[in-house]
Amino acid sequence: MVDVGIIGAGTAGLHLALLLQQAGITTRIYTDRSAEQVAAGRPQNSVSHHAPTIAREDAMGVNFWPAEDYGYQVHYHHLNVPDGPPVFRGDFLRPSRVLDYRIYLPRLMGEYEQRGGTIEQRAVEPGDFEQLARRHDLIVVAAGKRSFAEYFGERPEISPYSAPQRHLAVGFWDGVEQTEPRAVTMSISPGHGELLDLPITTFDGFASALLCENVPGGDLEVLMAQRESDDPEAYRKLTLAKLAEHHPTVRARIDESKFRLMRPGDILQGAVRPVVREDYRLLDDGTVVLALGDAHATVDPVTGQGANSASFEAQVAADAIIEDGVVDERFAQKVALRRRERVDGLSTWVNTMIATPTPPHLQKLLGAMSGMRTLCDEFTENFSHPHRNGDMVATPERVDAAIARHSALGG
Repeated sequence: MVDVGIIGAGTAGLHLALLLQQAGITTRIYTDRSAEQVAAGRPQNSVSHHAPTIAREDAMGVNFWPAEDYGYQVHYHHLNVPDGPPVFRGDFLRPSRVLDYRIYLPRLMGEYEQRGGTIEQRAVEPGDFEQLARRHDLIVVAAGKRSFAEYFGERPEISPYSAPQRHLAVGFWDGVEQTEPRAVTMSISPGHGELLDLPITTFDGFASALLCENVPGGDLEVLMAQRESDDPEAYRKLTLAKLAEHHPTVRARIDESKFRLMRPGDILQGAVRPVVREDYRLLDDGTVVLALGDAHATVDPVTGQGANSASFEAQVAADAIIEDGVVDERFAQKVALRRRERVDGLSTWVNTMIATPTPPHLQKLLGAMSGMRTLCDEFTENFSHPHRNGDMVATPERVDAAIARHSALGG
């Protein structure tokens, strides 16, 4: 029977562990933080879980937050340009959900242990892999720290950026009126950045996760550069002012008297460089070290896909382990092949979305979406199938084809 060591207790590591646990395969998770430390820490992200991920949670028996109660099924889009289109709408076929990971990850960690799994709290570095290989038949690296990124190396053909393309700030804010129906709003201020307003469930109920994707050198970059912790009130006022100028449809739903972080420190500020890494390496004894989740691919959060990609990769790896019962290099090649279309397509989509200046064919697509409900619906539904949007935006000819297809449908 195969024995698997999993480094990291994020979505990729936990979903892989739970899937293998269901199949009776022995696993051990290594993580440097306990469930209690995760719950008491700072926010980790504002990622949505889309329908395929939620279906996977159902199958694993860990969907404790049904999307019917906690989710949303609509995207609103707004382009803040003179004489631009009004807010336009796209619908999902099945709902998505945004949940504070300080709630999500500890609950899954506890469930894994209750079902007999072992979580060992320790820091792991690449220098520890040889020792872990004496205990496990397969080592899966599902944590995104720098030493692991350097260990696997990059795929330059799908990693075009040498630096982050957005400077990020995401806070969990009270005082933002929810839309009806509940929805994610994406507002674009050309040359300055994007704002995603996500209805997130936190410890204290629903909040708005305002994810500010700020172009370096643009007017909104200050939302990352000015540290909220230095002067929370000054940062609150700064946020309101920048929203009024660049994202007015969101600012219009804010009650200034109630606008504050849900809890002190409920904010993340930083930057992410999107990159796809090599799939695996072999130790001297032939043991496979497989990259999974953030160790394999890091994407800018503008499309909220990190956790969905991690969960998908976990399913691919679990299926291959269960099917083969052998974790040799052929197994690793199978995993690499099966996940490549989705991972590479997602990277194409995200890298196009964050290109500066915005590519003309992407501008053309967004403009067409404002007047074609069926096209906007397709683009929205493809958040559940991100490689399809990667296909759509890959070239100007593909954008033209998508617009022509929906024009023939009558929009």
